[in-house]
Amino acid sequence: MKTPTVSEYVLTRLSQLGIDKIFGVPGDYAFSINDASEKVSGLEWVGCANELNAAYAADGYARIRGAAILTTTYGVGELSAINGVMGSKAYRLPVFHLVGMPSERIQKQWLLTHHNLGDNNYDRFLPLSGAAACVTAVLTPANCIDELERVIREALRQSMPAYIAISELSGYSPLVGTPVTGKPLAEIKRQQSVPEELAAAVASIVSRLEKAKNPVALVTNLTARYGVKDLALEIVKKANLPTAIASYDKGTMDESLPQYIGLYNGNFSVPSSVKGAVEDADVVLDIGGMIPTELNTGLWSENLDSSRLLSIHDNWVRLGTKVFMNVAIDDLLKELLAKIPCRSETIASYKDLLPLKGGGTEALSSAAFYPRLQRSLKSGDTLVIETGTCMFHLNGMLLPEGVGAEESGLWGSIGWATPATLGVSMAKKTGRTWMVTGDGSHQLTLNELGVMGRYGVKPIIFVLNNDIFGVEDVLSARGHVYDDLAKLNYHLLPEAFGCKGWLTAKVGTVAELEDIFEKIEKHDGAAYIQVLIPESESQPISEVDIDRDYKLRVPPVG
Repeated sequence: MKTPTVSEYVLTRLSQLGIDKIFGVPGDYAFSINDASEKVSGLEWVGCANELNAAYAADGYARIRGAAILTTTYGVGELSAINGVMGSKAYRLPVFHLVGMPSERIQKQWLLTHHNLGDNNYDRFLPLSGAAACVTAVLTPANCIDELERVIREALRQSMPAYIAISELSGYSPLVGTPVTGKPLAEIKRQQSVPEELAAAVASIVSRLEKAKNPVALVTNLTARYGVKDLALEIVKKANLPTAIASYDKGTMDESLPQYIGLYNGNFSVPSSVKGAVEDADVVLDIGGMIPTELNTGLWSENLDSSRLLSIHDNWVRLGTKVFMNVAIDDLLKELLAKIPCRSETIASYKDLLPLKGGGTEALSSAAFYPRLQRSLKSGDTLVIETGTCMFHLNGMLLPEGVGAEESGLWGSIGWATPATLGVSMAKKTGRTWMVTGDGSHQLTLNELGVMGRYGVKPIIFVLNNDIFGVEDVLSARGHVYDDLAKLNYHLLPEAFGCKGWLTAKVGTVAELEDIFEKIEKHDGAAYIQVLIPESESQPISEVDIDRDYKLRVPPVG
């Protein structure tokens, strides 16, 4: 059997995790990686419009499959991707970023190369790209096997991106040593527990829950990152705990469950009763560790007593002033499921659909759009939510049974959703992928539509067109010229980008919207709909809605 090259081995080993796509942009320093992608069985090359889009697509893919591969060239390529990779770090996604470097023969002779600054500092980019990762390595034929195992282990243990550099020479060189055959991601034990710490943490949590009169649970997306989301929901169901999610955790929980009470977002909770249910609870079982940023906690309007919080993180637990270390989340949840007390109380679950508003030739509005979208989603579908005004509507919207969602409000890099939809669509095996984006966000990355058409993915895309950066108006004030956008005929773009068989439309009335939803239901392909909404909807947040301490928490400007 022929000895694989370093690049062939790396892609083969990573594909054993269950990854079947590699997202990237080709480049001369990365040709060994690009060539290997065509030789590794079961791995498909996905050429993206640019490196940033490729990073976003890998991010979307990793959210569904648990891990992803991204490849770029040296310098200009990797730096173009770094924003997207950093977002994957924020969302705890193991994206393996493979970067091609100049040959060691060039480096040893101190020859000047392109994609550099006219000097012979060949490794200046490693610390920059490495900052977006939790682990880095420069692979050679001799160290490849051991180093790659270290990188995989750390990326999965921390559930964060990894940076792997492979030179032109090393990438084409034959591997030295005996290849490792890996396991699928679902079969890998990613963290280890100290038995004494684990037992003490479980006993403390169970004791607190047994004494609780009105406990509540929060489930975060960290459970999905470590493959324990279903286990967390089994705990919620067995214990019959009223359970909420925060904005960053949309799609983590099946919202049809009787234990689901809604979105906890401080003063902006949906329904409003969730705020009291969570903050008045005598115990809050926080499975995954809620992130208390402004957008996740209603402009910091949360009022959670830390002494009542039982927070389970990836490998540690905090119960008030007690901290337990080296407690793997999967071990803890398995033990907790076996021992958690069951409650028989009736839960006031959240089951309200948005009311249908508007009709006929009435002009479209958000109030008319979102209820009709909500009723069109089906079990198995995934909703991709762009950062912008649409996330304020969608995060609080009740999702039908079996519908998932992905959002990126924590990193908040607008434009993420369009390429991420490509990655999500390619990672899913069943159901449709729906995306809602504002026109401002969409303009940053809409060239990825051509890639969708090239590879035959079939998303359902809604572009909310009000010709402004609406979310900026919400956060500041109306009327700034820098919030204005170029006026595009969005519904004509799929044809221009070579997308065949796409259902496209521009809708401005409720009747037109209802008609297009009926057509989407019958259409077995992609759809791309421009939805006209009034720019007047984007108004600054009223000070009445902002927590009275908000101004005290935000440094003064000027």
